Amino acid sequence: MTSNLHLLHVAGVSPWLDQISRSMLDKGDLQRHVDDNAIRGVTSNPSIFAEAITKSNDYDEQVDEMAGRGASTEEIIQTLMADDLRRACDVLAPVYEASDGRDGFVSVEVTPTLAHDTDATIAEAREWSKTIDRPNLLVKVPATEAGLPAIEQLIAEGISVNVTLIFSLERYRKVMAAHVAGLQRASADGLDLSTIASVGSFFISRMDVEVDQRLDDLGSEEALALKGTTAIANGLLAYEAFLDTYRGDDWEELVAAGARVQRPLWASTSTKDPSYPDTLYVDTLVAPHTVNTMPLSTVEAFQDHGVTPVAFGPEEVAAAHTTLDRMADVGVDYDDVMDVLEREGVDKFIASWDEVVDDVAGEVDTHR
Repeated sequence: MTSNLHLLHVAGVSPWLDQISRSMLDKGDLQRHVDDNAIRGVTSNPSIFAEAITKSNDYDEQVDEMAGRGASTEEIIQTLMADDLRRACDVLAPVYEASDGRDGFVSVEVTPTLAHDTDATIAEAREWSKTIDRPNLLVKVPATEAGLPAIEQLIAEGISVNVTLIFSLERYRKVMAAHVAGLQRASADGLDLSTIASVGSFFISRMDVEVDQRLDDLGSEEALALKGTTAIANGLLAYEAFLDTYRGDDWEELVAAGARVQRPLWASTSTKDPSYPDTLYVDTLVAPHTVNTMPLSTVEAFQDHGVTPVAFGPEEVAAAHTTLDRMADVGVDYDDVMDVLEREGVDKFIASWDEVVDDVAGEVDTHR
């Protein structure tokens, strides 16, 4: 079967689904997306589970049973998540095996409240890896300053990691450096590097939301002309940084020991401005060794009317440099934008986690 998403994969992009729920598993929808839509991975986060748990009755029976035997709210939530994610890993296992461990991953995120606690992040990531116990699990660790040493340590231990909430180019370079350092330590300890996977989730559309508002506030012709362009430019320059990192003699030594690159993962790829094409952040970010994780609405839109995938090249990257230079020239502070986006990203994930905790706590109280 040939479809737009199959063609995207042929062009070097792995389509992942940014959505998971028990209903999708029970009804076979995830399997259908793997079979029909070339879906090769699944990501999850607190917002996704908040939606799945609080907006359906799919989990009520399990919540009732666990509440009846005195389980804590946090234990119930983690059990619900673990059960869904383990099943999702099993659905994607054939993709993982057929790709020789290069694809077919499912992601679980450490508790968002730990975003600024290195040791607690490491401890919970270890626990998730042990609990899910699947080779195609990625543990999501935020790219905060506290997250960087956690990334290195987990990779060094052989735990596969999805680094999330990456916004700035400087932070992205530090994320990749942590990945490489972790692989070097793992190699020194004799671990099989071919079993250690990683992706770096570089968030796209949220930058346009923040920058476009600032451009509107400035209101000049030069500023308004940049609307809807800066997030894509940032992504293109992230890919340039990726190519710069994974080359050279030191990297080739790791490759000889089985190491694999940390693939750039384009996250937050649904358009937030209805005036922009709904496949904008898929059509424009085609390149080898990348992942694009999409909500179901974007998957369906790209299958319906996505453009024939064509990889960007040096000309587009050069234009991206010009775009960010122009952004600075009109008065938008790149570093301040990145600081705001990281802070808001962590806060939003914490808010979603709190929503799940509050909702499940309410359910537990009614059955005790």
